[in-house]
Amino acid sequence: MGPKAKKSARKKKITKAERLKQLQEEEERRQKEEEETRVKHEKEEMERLERQRVEREKWHQLEAKDLERRNEELEELYLLEECFPEAEKLKQDTRLLSQWNHYIQCDGSPDPSVSPEINTFISLWKEETNETLEEVIAKSKLVLNLIEKLRLLLLQTPSYDLEDKAIIQYQGSILELQELLHLKFNVATERLLRQASTLADLDSGNMEKVIQDENVTVYVWANLKKNPRYRSVRFSETQIRFEIPRILATSGIAIRLLHTHYDHATPLRPVSASLPGHTATVTHFVKGEVQKGEAEISKELQEEYKQQECESVSVCEEETKVEEQGDTEVQMSFVQEESEATKCELEMKLLSEAVFAAQLLLIENANEKPCFCEDNEVDLCQFTTLGGVYHLDIFELPPQCKPMKGWMIVEILKEGLQKYIYPPESTEDFETENAFPPIEVTLEVQENVIFFEDPMVARWDAEGKHWQTDGISNVLYQSEERLITFSLETFGPVTLIQDTHINMPFQSWELRPLDVNKVLLTVTTVFTEIQIQIKENLCMLASVKVDNKKHSSTLEGRWMTPISFILALKETGLNIFPTGHSHFYVVINRKEPLVEIKAYRQLALLSSAFAFGWSKWNVECGSKKVIVKLREHLTEEELVQDPNWTLLMFSGDRAQRLKINENSETFSEALKEETEFHSTLYHLVKDFASKEAMEKIRSSKCQFIDSVCYMLLSTRLLSYS
Repeated sequence: MGPKAKKSARKKKITKAERLKQLQEEEERRQKEEEETRVKHEKEEMERLERQRVEREKWHQLEAKDLERRNEELEELYLLEECFPEAEKLKQDTRLLSQWNHYIQCDGSPDPSVSPEINTFISLWKEETNETLEEVIAKSKLVLNLIEKLRLLLLQTPSYDLEDKAIIQYQGSILELQELLHLKFNVATERLLRQASTLADLDSGNMEKVIQDENVTVYVWANLKKNPRYRSVRFSETQIRFEIPRILATSGIAIRLLHTHYDHATPLRPVSASLPGHTATVTHFVKGEVQKGEAEISKELQEEYKQQECESVSVCEEETKVEEQGDTEVQMSFVQEESEATKCELEMKLLSEAVFAAQLLLIENANEKPCFCEDNEVDLCQFTTLGGVYHLDIFELPPQCKPMKGWMIVEILKEGLQKYIYPPESTEDFETENAFPPIEVTLEVQENVIFFEDPMVARWDAEGKHWQTDGISNVLYQSEERLITFSLETFGPVTLIQDTHINMPFQSWELRPLDVNKVLLTVTTVFTEIQIQIKENLCMLASVKVDNKKHSSTLEGRWMTPISFILALKETGLNIFPTGHSHFYVVINRKEPLVEIKAYRQLALLSSAFAFGWSKWNVECGSKKVIVKLREHLTEEELVQDPNWTLLMFSGDRAQRLKINENSETFSEALKEETEFHSTLYHLVKDFASKEAMEKIRSSKCQFIDSVCYMLLSTRLLSYS
């Protein structure tokens, strides 16, 4: 190494003192940075605490302001919600008017709610014993109409207005009419079969008869030839088919398929069985309080009148008797008017409380799941019968009519039409074990019924009085042809069943105004999108989409009352209406009943001017709050241009706008800037609504608001979405 290199190395070498100095400087710099970071954090923490303090103070101020005006807002809401008892009074008037209209029509049909009239009708019809199937089917239209009227009376009459005696009477009349109608079909079938030989087909030699109506279709086949090779029974111009074993092909039997588009086999559900204690309490409360209130009013007014009379006498001693008499008459008139006004006010208050209690019954969940004893028994809380009932029967062929000297002679058996037992109770006389194989049946599925999955087949157990699924095999459903084929061990009533909750929980929903007193409710499920129009006291199915394709339905365009409409939708398979037991079968977003009912009532009040919809945050806010998205209803063009929604949170006694929106990453209950708390959704919306919107709300009719609320209560969108 040269001298210059050695000199450079000595220069680069750091002394121990310099190294210590560097370390000290680095330590001082580190401490300084830590101090700066600490001061910065302290400052940020102080600023955060200050912000929290300001926010907390602002929050307390808003709470205090909300509390201060709460009574005033609740009083105004109470006045707005008088639409519900007013709507109930109109319903009562409608029920009375329908009875009067029936009375003045004098068309000969009985009033099913009047016990003597319906009993007379049943007795007179029992005496008619020589009717044909065509005549029975024609009469069945009136009978089914009477049953439907009784059914609606049980459903539409509020629990506090329906006595136990009336429930027993109506349900008893329904059962009698159902049983008598089925008996009439059997008697008329026997009459037809006695003439089977005269109606035989020229080609096959057997009799075939098909009678079709809007509510009933009857298929009858009589085995006159007893040809062992004739094993396939198919009704002409239909897809109905039976593959029968040799033992039936060689027997004097008749096969009847009675397809009723209604279900009279499933037992009636007790009307007051859901929450009998609650119903009884409401009934007792209303009746008792009205009587008590009237007595108190009468007593108070009597005392007030006596006091006024004494004061009048003391002040006006010098006036004449005529003038005193005149003053007394005026006071009496005033007291009577005040009495009537006070009595009316009390009745409205009690009716309002009774209506609220009745609405609450619609969304209360049962505490216990129904218990079923047998493994194969169909749980009618989990499954629904659809497409009516197929009564499959094998009858022994009765003695045939014989011509004799210009007369038709027939032997009439005293015991009437006899069922052929298949398989027989004792099979000892038969050679092989396979002499009685299952019978293969092919049935046509009712056109206006929607099955979102392949239907299951159930048979009626006459002893246990329930549907069950054993004894049925090889089920094949052809959805395009609407045919179902299965093997049946023994004949009897069968039906098709579908999961009641197949469309629950819902994926989303929207309630949108179409006009004043007219809205469109859209419910989207996994399989379908259902649009329902509501106006005044009527509902209509606007459209149905299945797998994103429009599906035609016989219900489209038909306006019905809400209860009739709900029944009609259920009967076609479009069930979006939970029951008190549905929470046992569906995972739901459970909400407190009082919060839920208050939300539905207030959404209905606002529905003429505001659109509401499902929010994904409704799952995150817990059971004591609900969240919906809202926007003022504008023209369709403006809605496309401005699709933004406002999120509202409601806890039953507090409403607020949320800072987050539907696209936010995390949930927060933070209040939207420059907004306040309110006790009701109505007053919250009032803060930012236009004058036109508020005018629409105030001009809404009570029947319309009540119908929207009833549909919301029936679908329970806030819990089942």
